Amino acid sequence: MAPWQPGPGETLLARDAIEFASGTAPAVSGMRWFRDAERKDIQNELTVQAGWPEGPSYTPAPSPPSKSAARKAGRFGLGALVAAVVIALGAILGDLGGAGPGGSKGPGRPRDPENEVDDFPVLWGAPGTLARTLPWRLDPARRPAGYHTHCVVTDRRVAIVGFPDRDPRKDEVLWEIDRQRIAQVERMTYSEVWGEAKIRFTDGSWCRLAPPEARYGWTVLRHLAHPTELLLPAEMTPRQRKYVESYAASVTDRDPAEAPVVTRRPSGRFLIEVRTTAPVTAGDGIEKRHQHMSKRGRLGAIRQGDL
Repeated sequence: MAPWQPGPGETLLARDAIEFASGTAPAVSGMRWFRDAERKDIQNELTVQAGWPEGPSYTPAPSPPSKSAARKAGRFGLGALVAAVVIALGAILGDLGGAGPGGSKGPGRPRDPENEVDDFPVLWGAPGTLARTLPWRLDPARRPAGYHTHCVVTDRRVAIVGFPDRDPRKDEVLWEIDRQRIAQVERMTYSEVWGEAKIRFTDGSWCRLAPPEARYGWTVLRHLAHPTELLLPAEMTPRQRKYVESYAASVTDRDPAEAPVVTRRPSGRFLIEVRTTAPVTAGDGIEKRHQHMSKRGRLGAIRQGDL
């Protein structure tokens, strides 16, 4: 047995751990819902019609006090309120000890409050839509202990694979689609893991997926956030080809069976990725080294959105 492999002529771009995202805002922290196009809960439908196992039912936490209530509390319990604020600030400052990408503190600000603050759908779709075909094993609250799910991205398709016992050699394909069926992928930065993918399908349904742990430059999102444009050796200038070969040779743990993959990034620069000899792991998928290259075939600077 062996981990999932691309087909002939197909280029493997990324493989990393993935699951349904979890809420970050206080009212929905650690929670997730499954909705139809009218925002109705469809957990029971998924259980009865799609064979999903029973999962937890979540209730959003109470909203914080209104401004008038806060003023009233200030009049009658200022001392207690100040003490509570000091404790809360201490907790917040402790939580902000780690910096996210770009040196920013904390999870950032909501971009979609309706679906990030008051509610947190991770699957949204009418009956018969593509989002409803996603495998239930993406739900960390439903899958068996020790079972892991990975997203595999190639230049042709996107697949979800799963395996028990933290052993990728036991891969089973749970779901896959052609990339043409994805209409848009948004980077959702209001997240404790720094980056999440909101994937909109061509039928109007969508899902919100994330790595189980924080990632800087999550490779799944890197290769889904915009169409893949491969730069093949025959299309490179002599200087570009020389730079790619030089960088690949500098990777001492490079897998010699894997050719470097070069893709054009949103900035117009190129990303060189070289796979290492490290085996596929449950937590991190495949391991790659990367370097940016300018259009002239020199070291290129990283631009926002390139990773």
